Amino acid sequence: MDVSDEFDGGMEPTDDLASFEVVNLSNPGLLDLSADDDGHVQETKDKAKLKTKLISAWNNVRYRGWSLKSKPRLSKSSPVCLLGQFYQLSYSGERESFRRAFSSLLWMTYRKGFPPLDGSGLTSDAGWGCMLRSAQMLLAQGLMLHMMPAGWTWPATHHQTKDDLEVLDAHMLDDSFRESRSDSGKPRRRSLGTTLDSETHEEQIHRRIVSWFGDLPSAPFSLHRLVELGKASGKRAGDWYGPAIAAHILQKAVAASEVSDLAVYVAQDCTVYVGDVLNLCGTSRTNLLAKCWSGWKSLVLLVPVRLGSDVLNPAYIRCVKRLLELRCCVGIIGGKPKHSLFFVGFQDDQLIYLDPHYCQTAVDAQLDNFPLTSFHCKTVRKMPFNRMDPSCTVGFYAGSRADFQTLCSDVTKALTSSEEKYPIFTFVEGRNDEERTYFTCLVLSTLSSLIHVKKTAILACQGELGCFVCPKHVGGWDEFGEQVAKQISMDVFGVTLMIADSEALGQARGADVTL
Repeated sequence: MDVSDEFDGGMEPTDDLASFEVVNLSNPGLLDLSADDDGHVQETKDKAKLKTKLISAWNNVRYRGWSLKSKPRLSKSSPVCLLGQFYQLSYSGERESFRRAFSSLLWMTYRKGFPPLDGSGLTSDAGWGCMLRSAQMLLAQGLMLHMMPAGWTWPATHHQTKDDLEVLDAHMLDDSFRESRSDSGKPRRRSLGTTLDSETHEEQIHRRIVSWFGDLPSAPFSLHRLVELGKASGKRAGDWYGPAIAAHILQKAVAASEVSDLAVYVAQDCTVYVGDVLNLCGTSRTNLLAKCWSGWKSLVLLVPVRLGSDVLNPAYIRCVKRLLELRCCVGIIGGKPKHSLFFVGFQDDQLIYLDPHYCQTAVDAQLDNFPLTSFHCKTVRKMPFNRMDPSCTVGFYAGSRADFQTLCSDVTKALTSSEEKYPIFTFVEGRNDEERTYFTCLVLSTLSSLIHVKKTAILACQGELGCFVCPKHVGGWDEFGEQVAKQISMDVFGVTLMIADSEALGQARGADVTL
């Protein structure tokens, strides 16, 4: 992936914010610069590390992941937005705050060497699992907001020095500072232990959240678990997962997990039904404003949308920016076609993202003090808005009933402030059941016109995902027609379309709607 985009020559000098590094001499993944009495042993270690890095680099280039080109650069003249918080990089304190916030985000990437995925024998998701990894990052951000104190940052980021960050312009360094560096013979670096002698309560929660995403069948949000849940949507290990299907998988994963005070709602037909959300979170409209309600669950709201046909409609760019500016936004699952990324912010006309296309060795998250370094990214990456795939899922978090009310107001304002005449999604009162019949007819009409089916019978089935079942015997359902219809149904409406035989239809529950 080309991430070495250059800014126009007329812009002010830029700082490279991709160069910072947390140095940990006790971490075997980083080079130990301490003296070694046995030169041969040190040489053997260096060769082994070099071999590992070369293999990792080849895997990352092979799967169109991280580029070996120059690092992306962020301008000091424009503010950077990171999940609702703005940072002015021309000030050193703001730069430091941005680094801490960015490197505290949880980073999920390709892994290798984990237990085989059930039914496939695959021990790596390199080349196909990027959408599920992006979905993990979105859910992880929601869990961090749900369980960690507001404004929390990973303590490991607090030990960085200006030498590690390498962002100061040469003319800003005074002579004494340059002399002190030249006399030392090598850059100053501060050592950082793998764990503190006694982890704080916050760090224990942080480690617990990360462990839920470990690559083990028993972890509630692991790749193994998500793949298993994806089977209900006809997906299996090695398949491509779209952003809408990924959203529904997250919904089922949270519902089956130990996180009982959190619920996930997935919008249908680009519509958030407030009544359904209130019912899901354990309260009704009448006590929405009540001061105390012990049964309320916090909410992760996922909205699958399509921002254009084949490419992103430029009219939606401002709307995407406004959504990322909201404090309640937990990111966007998107990317490029067949190449998922997790968008967390922007600067000017460049999206900032976390990239899952980096193959790392699986970490045993069952260990008491498993290393956390590989779950945090130290590299800021960006891409132009016009390269964003139009199919994506936007995520939001509301910790309380009042937060949800604020979310509805703020998101609606952001959506209606766009240049686009019609918002990309809406909030409506009531419940989805009230409009199910009309929606079914709408889907039928659209699909019929697109695949030239004159008469189609369809069955609206109730289920956790919700699906439409169409009889296979009607005219026009050749192999290509089925694929097109299924893709349109999922991408446009966020609903699974199942093609079934007449006998299967007779056994299904629901009401027939015939056009």
